[in-house]
Amino acid sequence: MQAIGIKALKDKLSEYVRAAAAGETVLVTDRGRVVAELIAPRVREEASQAEQRMGELVREGLVTPARVQARARLPRRKPTAKLADLLRDLDDSRADR
Repeated sequence: MQAIGIKALKDKLSEYVRAAAAGETVLVTDRGRVVAELIAPRVREEASQAEQRMGELVREGLVTPARVQARARLPRRKPTAKLADLLRDLDDSRADR
C-alpha cells in the first residue's frame, strides 16, 4: 500500500494507475489526510464465481494479471530433448524392473 500526495500523483499518474491495476492500493492524500484510494476495478456481479474470486485476488495483491492479451500469439518453445531420446530413456529405466 502506497500513500501519495495529490501534486505528486498528478506528476506520475500513469505510474500509480499501473500499480493499482496490478493489485496494489494507492492512497491519495491531501495535506496528510487520505481523501481517496486507487484500486483495481471490481468484477461485475454477473461474472462467474471464478472471475469474481480472481478479481478479489488481484485486488488483494496476491495475483498479478497476465500482461499478454488473451488473443496474442505466444512464442514457440524450443524442445529441450527429442521425443525419441525421452522414450529411449524411459525404456531404459523400465528395463531395470
